[in-house]
Amino acid sequence: MTTNFAAPADRGHAHDVDLEDTFDFLNTGTPDDTDTGLPLDRIPTLDDALGWFVERGVIHAEGADRVRTKAATHDANESPELRQIRAVRSALREVAQAIAGDRAPRVGSLETINLALRARQVIELVPAPDGCWVDHRHIGDPVDDALARLTDPLVAELTDGHPERIKVCASDTCDWIFYDASRTSRRRWCDMATCGNRAKAARHRARERAATHLSPLDIGSLETGGEGATPA
Repeated sequence: MTTNFAAPADRGHAHDVDLEDTFDFLNTGTPDDTDTGLPLDRIPTLDDALGWFVERGVIHAEGADRVRTKAATHDANESPELRQIRAVRSALREVAQAIAGDRAPRVGSLETINLALRARQVIELVPAPDGCWVDHRHIGDPVDDALARLTDPLVAELTDGHPERIKVCASDTCDWIFYDASRTSRRRWCDMATCGNRAKAARHRARERAATHLSPLDIGSLETGGEGATPA
């Protein structure tokens, strides 16, 4: 499954982060090759991650530049900020997979997410000539704030939404997290055009291979739907 991560140019830091943004973030670390399932990190460097955050409106461009300047003293692939981003992304993925699999998430993942949530921005009132305005104040640095904002929608879905609609693609070579908005909530694939069609083709090939090993009596039974027929 592939996704275009480009965002509208005027999205801005005021953009309200939703569950789709959260899933897009945690899916930046899923297998990209649905034939082999090989991993492909879509934000492999801190600069890539910061660029993604700016495009999604969860970090000001100036804030991203400050993080880049601060991180310049570290190895580009070993900066504390990049490790933090990867840790929160991994924790979010694990919790989403646990929800989809009806199991308890790992305690360590919950601790990582809870720590990220503590850096969420604070909404406060500030004076204005004709009354007051609603403004916000950041608790942590820009990366802390971005991760807290990306974590919030998953927490909101658990408390006030439909967590049973959080799914993991059923393909063996895909680990894409998605929200099942179908009427029956029985969707299995991240995308029918990719993983869904691959699964259908694989089932068809399996039936063809099985048919070559059937006796004429078995084949006749399959064609007529008679006793002993193998279900489709």
